[in-house]
Amino acid sequence: MDGVQGLEWVDSLPDSPATEENPGEEPGPEMGSEQMEMRKRQMSAAQETSDSLPGQHGVGNQGSNTCCFCWCCCCSCSCFTVRNQEERPRGASHELRREDFPTCEESPTPTLEEVNTWAQSFDKLMLTPAGRNAFREFLRTEFSEENMLFWMACEELKKEANKNIIDEKARIIYEEYISILSPKEVSLDSRVREVINRNMVEPSQHIFDDAQLQIYTLMHRDSYPRFMNSTVYKDLLQSLSEKSVEA
Repeated sequence: MDGVQGLEWVDSLPDSPATEENPGEEPGPEMGSEQMEMRKRQMSAAQETSDSLPGQHGVGNQGSNTCCFCWCCCCSCSCFTVRNQEERPRGASHELRREDFPTCEESPTPTLEEVNTWAQSFDKLMLTPAGRNAFREFLRTEFSEENMLFWMACEELKKEANKNIIDEKARIIYEEYISILSPKEVSLDSRVREVINRNMVEPSQHIFDDAQLQIYTLMHRDSYPRFMNSTVYKDLLQSLSEKSVEA
């Protein structure tokens, strides 16, 4: 009886070493189905483990963009990663190019006579850097500083002669002040916008002339009268008057 049990125990031993050394051989008739079932369970468990790990989706070529179509909009999506990598350098270079457009002009302290002439006409106010700086300071309090910045950018563009620089500066001005997606968009009518859009294919240094004139007229009619009654202008005038009396 012991010998029979010993033979049965030997026969029940798995023949996996022979199967692993000779992968092409079929497993034994008694344990083949059990080994196959065990391997299926192991593969299933491994697959479930890998699926449960975060960030493992899209490791291969297939399914790399799967999360782009789901509602989670996860930040680890390959599309967002590539897009962010492409936009960062462009954003950095875009910031550097903006420095070509001065946001504040250097100017000496205006004289009392000069400040008094600002009340005579808007043209005389805009003629001097000190006048433009004072007016821009007032526009900032009314959240319309972009009108002056756009006007100044157009003046800078007119000074350019290099075609490549003109193209680049025109693109920046368009994105900053003309595009409806920009928070600094200036108020222009549809006719002027259509002309600019057509001419952006091959811009010149005068591409924004009509838009610049329209913004100039807007500042003249709308903002200039309020500037003359503002504390920005009155305080400056009073300060210069007091200094003139002391002198």
